[in-house]
Amino acid sequence: MNSTKYALVTGASRGIGRAIAIKLASQGYSVIINYASNSEAAQQTLNDIVAAGGQAELLPFDVSSSESVASALDSWRAAHEGEHISVVVNNAGIRKDNLMMWMPEAEWRSVLSTSLDGFFNVTQPLLKDMLVHKWGRIVNVASLSGIKGMPGQANYSAAKGGLIAATKALAQEVAKKRVTVNAVAPGFIKSDMTADLNEAELKKLVPAGRFGEAEEVAELVAFLVSDAAAYITGEVISINGGIYT
Repeated sequence: MNSTKYALVTGASRGIGRAIAIKLASQGYSVIINYASNSEAAQQTLNDIVAAGGQAELLPFDVSSSESVASALDSWRAAHEGEHISVVVNNAGIRKDNLMMWMPEAEWRSVLSTSLDGFFNVTQPLLKDMLVHKWGRIVNVASLSGIKGMPGQANYSAAKGGLIAATKALAQEVAKKRVTVNAVAPGFIKSDMTADLNEAELKKLVPAGRFGEAEEVAELVAFLVSDAAAYITGEVISINGGIYT
């Protein structure tokens, strides 16, 4: 690998993505902070990393747009000649909950495009460098919804379920080149995405009796991208406080 190890985290301006970016920076990665629109929050993530002695840079693009992703990655490569991204954390995702009976097509497509098209658009162009260098780590942030399905989340469950299936397939394609592909499946985690949920009621469903913290998910991701996890691939690891799936 190059002396500088680059990790791209999509949707890293807030919540779980932000926690992952900060954790990976503390592990010595130069973190590429992706965001779609919230430049202020993304800048704060970068500031916090730099203040702690880490390295980071911003790379805005819309993961659901192949053109946006390609343009951003081309710009990054032009500014980092001879270097490559060896770790990708596909974290970007959106929720637009609705009963399918009332769900507009736009809500279905936008949720699937962010998680599934986003996974392909970001990962596919970065695979070659990982395979050539015979080392890489891909971690996909799925969800409890993608494992068991959740009412009112047919779109989100489908998106995350598809991401899990893609994780297992890609892992088998690249394992011989020392590239691992895994998914983490958070349950109820305190973040902007779950801020509208009734935490007092929902935590009663969790054997641990609480919502998880974004930093706990980040610890799991940091392990999966480490050399210690080299023999783990194609796995979906739940982090949900004991919810039976």
